[in-house]
Amino acid sequence: MPTLEINDFNIVCSVLGGFITLFGLVSYLFKERFYLSEALISMLAGIAFSPHAANFIRPMDYALGSQANLDTITMYFTRLVLGVQLVLAGVQLPGRYLQQEWKSLSLLLGPGMAFMWLVSGLLIWAMVPNISFVQALAIGACVTPTDPVLSNSIVKGKFADKNVPRPLQRIIVAESGANDGLGYPFLFIALYLMKYTQGPGFSGGGGKAIALWIYETLVYEILLSIVYGIAVGWLSMKLLHWAEEKRYVDRESFLVFAISLGLFIMGTCGLFGTDDLLACFIAGNVFTQDDWFRLETMDDSLQPTVDMLLNLAIFMWFGAVCPWVLFAHNDIIPIYRLIALGIMILLFRRLPIVFAMHKYIHQIEQLSQAAFVGFFGPIGVGAIFYLSVCRQFLLEEMIVDGKVRDDAQKTADATYIVVWFLVMCSIIIHGLSIPVGKAGYHIPRTISTALSVSSAEPDPIRLPNSRSTHSTAMPTTGNLRYNRNRNRERGRRNTPPSTVFRIGGSPSQQEAHVASPTDSAAGLHPGGSQRQQQHGEEEGGVAKHSSMPAVPTQVAVHEPIRPIRLIGDDGRVETLNANLE
Repeated sequence: MPTLEINDFNIVCSVLGGFITLFGLVSYLFKERFYLSEALISMLAGIAFSPHAANFIRPMDYALGSQANLDTITMYFTRLVLGVQLVLAGVQLPGRYLQQEWKSLSLLLGPGMAFMWLVSGLLIWAMVPNISFVQALAIGACVTPTDPVLSNSIVKGKFADKNVPRPLQRIIVAESGANDGLGYPFLFIALYLMKYTQGPGFSGGGGKAIALWIYETLVYEILLSIVYGIAVGWLSMKLLHWAEEKRYVDRESFLVFAISLGLFIMGTCGLFGTDDLLACFIAGNVFTQDDWFRLETMDDSLQPTVDMLLNLAIFMWFGAVCPWVLFAHNDIIPIYRLIALGIMILLFRRLPIVFAMHKYIHQIEQLSQAAFVGFFGPIGVGAIFYLSVCRQFLLEEMIVDGKVRDDAQKTADATYIVVWFLVMCSIIIHGLSIPVGKAGYHIPRTISTALSVSSAEPDPIRLPNSRSTHSTAMPTTGNLRYNRNRNRERGRRNTPPSTVFRIGGSPSQQEAHVASPTDSAAGLHPGGSQRQQQHGEEEGGVAKHSSMPAVPTQVAVHEPIRPIRLIGDDGRVETLNANLE
């Protein structure tokens, strides 16, 4: 007997598939007309389906009621998304891009990241009560990298094509890809100092903390991941070239090669315990060192499609697992301090250092571009990944007498609240900045245009009566009234000359050329369309109308003009709807 199978798997598949299907129906409208990012829309959908609303997506049930399990699920999910996204980010850059633009990247990844880390730490130290500066630096390290997933909203699509120069798009992609992997040194220097200098249970002091940071973080995680990424990327490029020359690889496997490469690097780096994020980005760029793969796949949509699916899924998950209740009800930081912290992080974390360095970064040519790059340093998937890494270290590596050290527990709790809040602020603010900015730019102009149109109605054009059918007048520039004497003179000619009259503006603007009546006989009308006269017949090269005289019909317009009211001598009025674009 058929029974209902209302289980978590069926519900999640129904909700996720239904949302992606419905969003796909209006995706162009939202992204290219309203300039709304996928991240913001899917995050709002995740909130709607979360336990806080419809309760279709229940993350805590999937984690068997354990916060530790939920953190682990979130960490691996973010690792998966970042690994694939960073390989694709490296692939879409031109060949040898990192070698060619090393000066600009060294500024953004060196002084730029250090400044963002220190400023974030200082602001968190000032706003979160009862934590040390080292603890604040550990929290600030989680939000230091810019997010490659959210950066896609400003380097792809119609807005980016119109407003962001291509060199600027590429440097944003390169920075967001590289600094996600370079967040480890900033995080672990703070964690090691906290572990060996801030409390009991671990001896060695600052010297041991620095030593561990150098050979475990800088050498093993950073340098090894760079070498491994270069080796895997170069070997993959050579193997794919060989397979393509031998015609061993089909088109589908060719297109998916970069994605599978990201999965391989992420898994093997996880086995070694090294920095998989940096290795994925380096391997992706080395893989396209000769620019062959990038050019071959430029017109294919598989990679953007996978990118979109991952974006929708991860941000729906964020909307469902975000601890919304803790923002207002916690013992760590009041809500008003959280809001003030979010505003200051968005304003001062990145903007000042970009302004200070923009003259030395040749891709940033103007102050407006510096403001754009400085403001759009989003906090997203990378921050949640580093949040999970930070909490894992604090709750598993800083245990004294079988219990988590008090300062470690407090730091873990504060990191959980602060980082989640800053990520939500970034998704909302950066997701709405472009549409709000576009609306703020267009609405005043639209209102002023509408007011000027309504207050500047054009003067009417008075036409002669039907007895002077063959005449064409030369209007004056004032009230555009026809001169009847000139009409009589031109009426004696078989082919009257064409007339030029100006409607408002300067003589160089809004000119209209009115053709002779012989052009009217050919059926040429305003806008370039051809129509037959429905009433009347042609006689002497002029189409006779039952009640109105023939009017000039072929119009060549340099700029659009408003509709013109035509008033004949008999008092009848006709509007010429001159849609002359």
